[in-house]
Order: sequence, then C-alpha cells, then structure tokens
Amino acid sequence: MSALLFEGADWSFDTIQRIHDRVEEIALGELKLDVYPNQIEVITAEQMLDAYASSGMPIYYGHWSFGKRFAQHEGHYRKGFSDLAYELVINSSPCISYVMEGNTALMQTLVIAHAAFGHNHFFKNNQLFKEWTDATGILDYLQFAKAYIAQCEETYGERAVERLLDAAHALMSHGVHRSPRRRKTDFKTEQARAKERREYDERVYNELWQTLPAGAPKVVTRTPQERLADLLELPQENILYFLEKTAPKLAPWQRELLRIVRLLGQYFHPQRQTKVMNEGTATYVHYKIMSRLHETGSISDGAYLEFLTSHTNVVFQPEFDDRRFSSINPYALGFAMMTDIERICVAPTPEDHEWFPQLAGCNDPVEALKDVWANYRDESFISQYLSPRVMRDWRMFHLVDDPAEPTLRVEAIHDERGYRRVRRAFAREYDIGHTDPQIEVVSVDLEGDRRLILQHSVRQGRLLAGRDTSEVLGYLADLWGYPVLLREVDEHGNGLREHTSEPRERRS
Repeated sequence: MSALLFEGADWSFDTIQRIHDRVEEIALGELKLDVYPNQIEVITAEQMLDAYASSGMPIYYGHWSFGKRFAQHEGHYRKGFSDLAYELVINSSPCISYVMEGNTALMQTLVIAHAAFGHNHFFKNNQLFKEWTDATGILDYLQFAKAYIAQCEETYGERAVERLLDAAHALMSHGVHRSPRRRKTDFKTEQARAKERREYDERVYNELWQTLPAGAPKVVTRTPQERLADLLELPQENILYFLEKTAPKLAPWQRELLRIVRLLGQYFHPQRQTKVMNEGTATYVHYKIMSRLHETGSISDGAYLEFLTSHTNVVFQPEFDDRRFSSINPYALGFAMMTDIERICVAPTPEDHEWFPQLAGCNDPVEALKDVWANYRDESFISQYLSPRVMRDWRMFHLVDDPAEPTLRVEAIHDERGYRRVRRAFAREYDIGHTDPQIEVVSVDLEGDRRLILQHSVRQGRLLAGRDTSEVLGYLADLWGYPVLLREVDEHGNGLREHTSEPRERRS
C-alpha cells in the first residue's frame, strides 16, 4: 500500500507535483486516457476573477465588456452571493489548468484529476474539438490578436476600435461555421497570412461592387442574382465571415479585427455543444481517480470523505419545484449517464439488452465511454444514450405548452413509446441548430440602395425579441455601411415580420 500523498489541508508545490504524478499514473496507466502535456498554475482569487472576465484565457485583447464582467463577478464574490470555481482549464497544448491557492490539498487533487486529465482527455479526443480547434496554436494567436488590436488602438484610436469590437461581439454568436465545410483554423499561420488576404479581398470587392451592365447579354446562361449568390456564397449563415469578406466600407484593419473575433468565436463553439459531455467526462474521471486513490491508500478516509462531500455538491440536481432550480445541471446529467453506461456494460438488465445491445454485457466500460467521449456531442449523446433507467431516476416526462391551447399537455410518460419521445424532445433542447435562431444572409440589392437582406426561419412560432433585434441590426448596419433588412418567415416561406436599420452615420 502506497504512502499518503498528503496529510491535512496544507500543501506545497512539491505536494502538487506528487499529486499530479500519482493521478497521472492512474489516468494514463489504468484508465488509458490520452492527454495533452499538462501545465498547472496556482492563482489567486483576483486572478481567477480576471480569468472569468476574459473567457478563461491567459492572454486576451482589451475591451470594456471584460472589465464590466470582472466588476460583476467581483461584487458578487465579495458580498458572498457566489463562489469562485476551484479550477479553470484551457483547451490548449500544453493544457493549462488554473487551481486556486486557497484550495486544500484534497481539493488540489480533485481539480487536477477533473481538469488536467478529465477535461484534457476530452479536449484532445472529441471529434468536434479535433475538427474545429487548434490547441497547439491558440496561445500564439491570442498573443498576436492582443498585439494587433493594441496597435490598431494606437493607430486609429481607442474609440474606433471599441466601436468595431462592440459590433463584432454583438454578432459573435452568428459568426461561426456550424457545418464542417472548412478545415479547422491553423492559428500558427494566421499572422503570416494577414497580408496575403488583402490581394484576394481586393479582387472580390472589385468584382462585387463594379457597376452591373444595364442591358442583358445576348446569351443568358446565368442571371445576375445567380452570379451574385455564387460570388457571395449565399445563403450564408456565418454573418461575420460574410462581412469580413464583402462589406464594402470596411478598412483592412477592420476586416482583420472581425476575423479575430470570428476565429475566437469558432474556437469556443465546440464547448457550447458539449457542456454535458465535457463536464460529465471530467466528473466521471475525477470520481474514478479519487476512488482509486482511496483504495490504494494514497489519500486518507478523512480526505475521501471531504471529496465525497464536494462531489455530491457538484452533481446535485434540485427538483423542478425547488427554489434553487434554474436548469439541468450538466455535471449531474453527464455523470449520471456515464455511470449508467458503466452499469449497462457490467451488469445489464433485459431492458438494457433491448435498448443498448452493443453495450450490454461488454464488460469494458472505459473503452465504451472513450468511444462515446470521442464521437458525440450533447444532442447526439442524449439522443443515443439516455436510458429508461435514468429517465425513471430523474422522473422525466414531456410537457407541452402550446399557446394555442388553454391547458398544458403531458405528451409522454414512462412507457415504451413515452421513453423515446422524452429522449427525443430532451435531446432537441441541446441541439443549437434547434435552439439558436436560424438567420442567414440571403441577398444584396446591388441595383438599388445596396441593402443587405437577411432571413430568419421561424421555428414553432418563436419570433425574435424586438428590442434586441433592433440593437443587433444597428451594429450590423454599421459594419455593412448601408441599410439592412431582416425578414422573419414561417416554415412555408410566408412573411411574418420585418426589421430594418440604417448605419449609424445615417441615423445621426
């Protein structure tokens, strides 16, 4: 039996090194995890607050919204309204894990297992992250972005840069490619390619904004609108990409700033789609590692009890009528589903054999889970692996609130058909293609006032909020330089509502 890694709550950097090495033995040797090299940094509470404000990144450009976020978090923390995270982890290589200096030795062990190995393995192996993110180049690119934006502030003025970033941030959620039509961004080449993009841009702008011929050619093979759609890659869901490439009034430095915001938004995009899986993976991994440390005598009974208390708090899910309820806890749901997969692999029931024939009784839960971690996102994970057992334990049912009906309707309960309906409806809530508004650039009026035309395909009668839409369209018009029109249409293409906005120079 191995000696204890620590005694009591105090720790030193030598202690953290011993903890890391022992956790690594279990993670790599027994669980067979595959991780980036680890870099563990001990930070203060103020540094953690600062990391919160800048999306958890160690290097970030300056913007007033980050300071506002810092002030909000600090105010809540100082008044005791909220606690700070015990750790923060960055999808980079090396994988950077921030741990709080106020953590006990046991908590340092827990967060190293959770972040430095659980999250780390998920970042490196999940297909969505492999396809869309460049962990080896992100830190260098952040350094370039910070320096470039600071240079723009010196050259063009802080106010000009701030206004551009305000607009870009307002459109950031509509600045990502949602389908793998493009290869992942190689951040290491971005700085070198900045100048090369100018020649391409100039060629596209000249072709786009040249005067259209007044008369039709003798042989018409393609209409001007068809040629325009091809040139602009319409319809286009990535609005920031469209503006970066085609907005007629933007200067080269402004296009580069849009590109920076867009690429960073793309970098964070996989995390939006894998919250349950990412946190569930890290929670499952830390639970297995901490239990193994206790079994082998590396931590004491008292330390293990401290761990169980913290773990229970992490996976706590308030009931729907509890005052503490706000939403589904991704740690709780992810951990529940992954421990259920383990149960199905080693002790299946007849129901499990019917629902999961490929898993039931395979007796290799770690390999089964590693396959899940690599190949699924939240929506597909829930759609494929939410079992009747978990639905019963969580007492799930499907409730429909139709505005056209006077009462609520229970659509599905715990029977064969009901389980599948509940699972399908629940999975849809994690599909950003369903929850996020589908807005696309569909046309540009080149023959008239150069109005930019967008379309929102309304689902289930969910129209856009009027005030927010007006504000965001204002930013969009500022970037485009001409009027913008947003049409909301139903599933049959019938118009429901229209929103318009003028660029700020015209509004004033």
